Amino acid sequence: MKNLELKAELRDPNLARLICKQIGASKICTIRQTDTYFNVTRGRLKKRESVVVERGVGSPEPLEYIFYERPDKVSPKVSEYHIYTLEQVRERFGEKELPVWLEVVKNRELYLYESTRIHIDDVIDLGWYFEYEILVDDRTNMDDAQDLADRLRSTFLPALGEPIAASYSDLLAQAKGLLEGEP
Repeated sequence: MKNLELKAELRDPNLARLICKQIGASKICTIRQTDTYFNVTRGRLKKRESVVVERGVGSPEPLEYIFYERPDKVSPKVSEYHIYTLEQVRERFGEKELPVWLEVVKNRELYLYESTRIHIDDVIDLGWYFEYEILVDDRTNMDDAQDLADRLRSTFLPALGEPIAASYSDLLAQAKGLLEGEP
């Protein structure tokens, strides 16, 4: 599976929420996500534990293992990802337990706009970030997807800070001084 994504610092979460409302993006839910990153030789592998939080009540989501590869650049980029079960992770990466690199915890507000997932993320120990993921496949006209990406970027620009090239795991590792063992 693939998506076209952009990540940026979020200077004004309330303004980003207002823009979501103005463009007709639907708020789906708020999710507390814990991503445990593993040391792998290529790409990134994380175990995602999610709890949908609404009105103080938590509802756990199925556990996912997500493997992805994407270039670290600030402009919209194509990310190729695969969602695995634990059994599939063991088949691909071996039976022994993988070494844990670090853990990223965030509160994610999830919005849906056309074929796009919009995330307003409060990342613990890092701060606020904005991200969108436009689902793409072999039938997707990439020029249209890029146009949508550019429109979304300019629409949300008043709420955004600097664009981010790295993953939250890389940013957290840098903040904690964990530069060795990066995936």
